[in-house]
Amino acid sequence: MMKFLTKFYGDKAFLKIVLSTAVPIVLQNGITSLVSALDNIMVGRLCSEATSGVAIVNQFMFVFFLVTFGAVSGAGILTAQYHGSGNVERVRDTFRAKLLICVVAVAAAMTLFFFLQDQLINSFLSSETADIDPELTFRLGKEYLNAVLVSMIPYSLSAAYSTTLRETGKAVVPMAASVSAVLINLTLNYLLIFGKLGLPELGVKGAAYATVISRFAEFAILIIWTSCNKKKCPFIVGALRSFRIPRAVTKKIVVMGAPLMLNEGFWALSVTVRNQCYATRGLDAVTSLSISSAVSNLLSEVYFALGLAIAVIIGNMLGAGRIEEAKDADKKLIRIAMTAASFVGIGLLAISPFFPKLYNTTEGVFGLSAYMIAVQGLLTPIYAYAHASYFTLRSGGRVFITVLFDSAFMWVIAVPLAFSLSHFTDMSIYPLYAICQGCEILKSLLGFILLRRGTWARRIVSENEGET
Repeated sequence: MMKFLTKFYGDKAFLKIVLSTAVPIVLQNGITSLVSALDNIMVGRLCSEATSGVAIVNQFMFVFFLVTFGAVSGAGILTAQYHGSGNVERVRDTFRAKLLICVVAVAAAMTLFFFLQDQLINSFLSSETADIDPELTFRLGKEYLNAVLVSMIPYSLSAAYSTTLRETGKAVVPMAASVSAVLINLTLNYLLIFGKLGLPELGVKGAAYATVISRFAEFAILIIWTSCNKKKCPFIVGALRSFRIPRAVTKKIVVMGAPLMLNEGFWALSVTVRNQCYATRGLDAVTSLSISSAVSNLLSEVYFALGLAIAVIIGNMLGAGRIEEAKDADKKLIRIAMTAASFVGIGLLAISPFFPKLYNTTEGVFGLSAYMIAVQGLLTPIYAYAHASYFTLRSGGRVFITVLFDSAFMWVIAVPLAFSLSHFTDMSIYPLYAICQGCEILKSLLGFILLRRGTWARRIVSENEGET
């Protein structure tokens, strides 16, 4: 039995590497999602309109988060491989590139959200649901967006620091910064949303202010720790004195980063459009999506972290030229991710009837939320495989195939299906949601075919790249 488990999942040394990489990410993202869920619940205690308004704004923030993630991912692929080959100077260059990319991304996003906020929020509103007031939902959503907008600045810059630290084997530090930030966020949420300890009762604005303060706290922790630990983080030495990046490195970042940034942006936008299709069935659907996402996002951090672990571990192996070892390790990592996801799915099914009861909302939303959580639970292993496939393809720099696999799949299959069913049929939200979410089965089959070919595994950096 032990020999089978070792062959299937890896030996103790391998599992130790996986755990040391994945556990800090699980804790960091898990605690962040936990506080996000608690934030969602606290806002949900106000009224259904508050839940819907904040949920609509978070759809736009979700797009920004993933665009930022995609923007640093291209450089991140190189960071992991440069670190694996021991090239500190090039790691420094990729860190500089991340900072520059994040500044541009946050400036563009803040401008867009500020000037087009009315149109964006209104695109999700429907008057079909008599129990939820669209006008109040719009007002609360706009109030929340204007207050939370500035948090995009520290979030974006923190991404440059945290991803570089993670890719160079310092995953515990971003975790500690994130944990500190979410504890601050949780405390301030309670105090500012409900007006405790003599503070004003600010409702959704209080939730936004708590987010802003916690984001700046996280950024400060990352900067201070990295600057005070230059021996552990040699890439930071002289990193901010100049933002000159060698042309060869810039070219690689653009070739890999631009497609990945567009991929993450278009993928996030596709999810938002699909959710807007669900919203055609009324604000009950919007509120239920918010409730179900709060808990499914929390538990899915387990396999999401393992996907990030694949990017780091496999990227380091490929950078060191250990191609066959990387292929074997990837298979084991995917098995670990799917096993973990199976337990997550069981957990979601178990809590689906009870979690929605934490919210102050309507009976219709209770039932629909429970149904959506159950669907998520059943599909969780499928999500995990698709997610692991994405990071595997990305680790070898196969960005074009990654884009086809990820965002192109959504826009060619998932979005047209959701749009057609929601706009040209009278199908209720229950089968509509299950059918559209079930598209991930096809995506996983595509991932299986691409990974089986093995062409994803390649080294894209050399040990001593010049300045040209």
